[in-house]
Amino acid sequence: MNLSALRVSVWIYLAIFFAYLLGPLVIMSVTAFNSSVFPRATPWECLTFDWFGELFRDERILNGIKNSFIIGAGTVVLSVAMGLAGALMLTQIWPKLRATYYTVVIAPILIPGVVLGISTLVFWDRINRFLGLGPDSFLSNGIFLTVIGQSTFIASYCMLVLVARLQRYDIGQTEAALDLGATHAQAFRKVLLPFMRPAIASAAVLAFLASFENYNTTTFTFGQYPTLTIELAQKVRYGINPSISALAFIIVALTVFFALLNESIIRRRQLAFAARQNRSVGEVTGGGPRLPRFLSGNPAAIVLVIFCIGAITVVGTATAYSPDACIARVTEEKRLEAEQRIQELREQREEERRQREEERQRNFEGVFDPDELTPGTEAPAEAAPEDSDSSGFGNVFNPGNLQSEEEGEAPDDGGDDSGFGNAFDPGNLQSDEEEEGTAPAEEDDSSGFGNVFDPGNLQSE
Repeated sequence: MNLSALRVSVWIYLAIFFAYLLGPLVIMSVTAFNSSVFPRATPWECLTFDWFGELFRDERILNGIKNSFIIGAGTVVLSVAMGLAGALMLTQIWPKLRATYYTVVIAPILIPGVVLGISTLVFWDRINRFLGLGPDSFLSNGIFLTVIGQSTFIASYCMLVLVARLQRYDIGQTEAALDLGATHAQAFRKVLLPFMRPAIASAAVLAFLASFENYNTTTFTFGQYPTLTIELAQKVRYGINPSISALAFIIVALTVFFALLNESIIRRRQLAFAARQNRSVGEVTGGGPRLPRFLSGNPAAIVLVIFCIGAITVVGTATAYSPDACIARVTEEKRLEAEQRIQELREQREEERRQREEERQRNFEGVFDPDELTPGTEAPAEAAPEDSDSSGFGNVFNPGNLQSEEEGEAPDDGGDDSGFGNAFDPGNLQSDEEEEGTAPAEEDDSSGFGNVFDPGNLQSE
């Protein structure tokens, strides 16, 4: 029971692990066949192959792919050469210096790519000026600078791969070749190089892939030759379409194809080696069903054949299949859905407006009620109230405020029934003894203004 539970746990772990690694690639590959204008797997609209045609019509992407292959080839040559030289030096140098030499050679891997790109650009610009070359010289060329900048750290990766192979090399083979009269160049070319060939191939593949996907260093050195990663980064800033997914699907398909091809070749060599030891194919394969010679006992070759058949089927289907009818139907459904959504929004806004109107009416209800502007018991219309203030303005506009209670007589000095302190009383402009033509007494001031307007104030007595 414990063993069964352990096996189930291991399979669950492997499933989660590979789903985590390959899930994004599978989803992106699926989006390349969806007719949606934005890369997405759901909701699924229509099966289409148009995004592959859109990809091959994009001049910028094609130019980026071309530049990436050119730069990748130059980086492979330079990095593998420097890596092989570094690996040979590391295995033949004085043992006490190996640690220091190893640290110096591996250091570029630890340096950020941004620093490498800037330093490469500045250094070769100084060299260009020192030699008196113009800005169009090959030292300022984007391809040259990018190859140099990428090789500074990719060569360290190649060296690690080659060192691992050299550690299994028997130096006695080279010494035997030298003893038999071979030169050092002949011993290297005919003895060491064939032994290092698998490691060199692996280092070359690693260098090309590292160059193809590099972005940090290339950002500062590409000049007028942007690579594919630079073009994709610039394209993402302004929006992408599923043609990027089509490119990713092609890269994944090519990677799987070459991986299966390499595995099938390795398996075929193992079978050939077993055959040379007088072992039958049945003994090597375990007595399985009889298959063609190149497939017998080679599962990778079988999967490769299935993969090729599937690729041919997809290409044939793409040439004959037309998604126009499906796309037209989906477009019409989207239009109807958009109209329905617009109608729902209009109804929602109308409902919100109606609710706001009702809320406004409830808030102002009773504010302008005429009953609130008059007292509860109304006075007779022909008689104004004497003591009450029912107008709401404190009798300010009452005509009786401009005259005394007895219309033809001035009010008494001590009475102020107008509400303005007799300020508008005509009697304030003259003295009480106007008819007799005598000036009022100095101590008598009945005008309310202190005899300010008395003509006698302008002359002496």
